[in-house]
Amino acid sequence: MTEPSTPDAPSPDAASLDRAQVDAARAGTAPARAPSAGAPSADETARTVRLATMTAREYEEWVGGGSAVAILPTGAFEQHGPHLPLGTDAILSTAVATAVAERTGAKVLEPFTLGYKSQQRSGGGNHLPGTLSLDADALIAQARQLIRGLLAQGVRHVVVLNGHYENTQFLYEGADLALRDLGLAPGAEQSVMLLSYWDYVSAPTLEAVYPGGFPGWDVEHGGVLETALLLHLRPELVHMDRAVSHPPAAPYRFDRLPVVPERTPGTGCLSAPDGASAEKGELLFTQTVEDLAAELRAELGF
Repeated sequence: MTEPSTPDAPSPDAASLDRAQVDAARAGTAPARAPSAGAPSADETARTVRLATMTAREYEEWVGGGSAVAILPTGAFEQHGPHLPLGTDAILSTAVATAVAERTGAKVLEPFTLGYKSQQRSGGGNHLPGTLSLDADALIAQARQLIRGLLAQGVRHVVVLNGHYENTQFLYEGADLALRDLGLAPGAEQSVMLLSYWDYVSAPTLEAVYPGGFPGWDVEHGGVLETALLLHLRPELVHMDRAVSHPPAAPYRFDRLPVVPERTPGTGCLSAPDGASAEKGELLFTQTVEDLAAELRAELGF
């Protein structure tokens, strides 16, 4: 496939989300908490919820409280077109996990930065440069051993917060095997929750972010959602001057192996990031985090 030409950079008006749309999409959601004078920085706040920054004694006390909840962000090392970083999936899932932990009292594990193989119909394909993946047995074993260890040490609940579509069933298998290893049957007090952050993006938010119509999750790879979130969270990692405008891919209804490379758009993106902005990313992030945190509080009794 011939790579489409690069468009002119969008004007500020085109890149911005209309304020009325933002207000409408935010209706019914909890407002983002504004930092107060003298409040800790984002980095300082993140350190307070990261398990990796705790000492062994602090960890022991946290687990010993009997209500410890650990969030495991998972992602992949995968091309996201010419304008986004290879670590996009883990960066986003970790940011969501950290914000949810700040609102719930949970703690965040270091992310899985490698994931299962990118597939042509959902991620462009494992054949593309820069994509480094795990086989299924490796991802299953990693999830199984980490979840088993946390539960065996007394963590009450493990929340696996996924940021890479292809990981889903292998994380499920790892969690199921960990529970089997520990003899935790239905009705056990300890548990594992598995979720993907995009399942918490509401319909009003999608309408605001995609005023021309949402193209569908099957082509949202390197497109508006991931680009907007990174423009909000890590703008220094986004290269909008390299972004390419092209129609969404038309995924086949089957997988063919070996892949047919020309069926992946030349950019590696399954849809274009046209119209992505930091303001849209803020809306996506705030709404998703608030709804996800509310669900965890309700489900796990925070």
